[in-house]
Amino acid sequence: MAHKRNANDVAVDEPYLQIGEVAERTGVTQRTLRFYEEKGLLKPPTRMEGGFRLYSEADIQRLERIRHLKQLLGFPLAEIKEMVEADEVKMQLRAEYRPEAEASEKRAQILKAIEVTERQHELICQKATAIADMQSKLEERLGTFRGWLADLESTPKTAPKTKANV
Repeated sequence: MAHKRNANDVAVDEPYLQIGEVAERTGVTQRTLRFYEEKGLLKPPTRMEGGFRLYSEADIQRLERIRHLKQLLGFPLAEIKEMVEADEVKMQLRAEYRPEAEASEKRAQILKAIEVTERQHELICQKATAIADMQSKLEERLGTFRGWLADLESTPKTAPKTKANV
């Protein structure tokens, strides 16, 4: 079960928006926001006393990343979640990096960054391969259609049959 954030989790000076404002700003419906929350794509938002959802700028950035992956790559939601979570792992690794840390600690962080980035790369490569295959098949069909058209246009035209010709 996902951890629920509450109003105490929000920094006092951090701006936040209610669900309708986020929907309007990002172009997704309130229902979609709730669905993404239910599927774990968005973290449960901070709640006001009356239970109203409050979204931070970080929540909005995550939502925009989700929309970008969905629109650009057509990823299913499970893969979008994996891509976004990998980005968050790398951001966390950057935040935790200490130049004075032991080489073994730095090595572990780099290995983790490589691991999550390789998975992201794998997902993108799978999508790119599928798109390239589809592109190749469409180009082949276009070639066939253009060949048929060229054959049709190079065939001598015969006069249409009329009653006198029959």
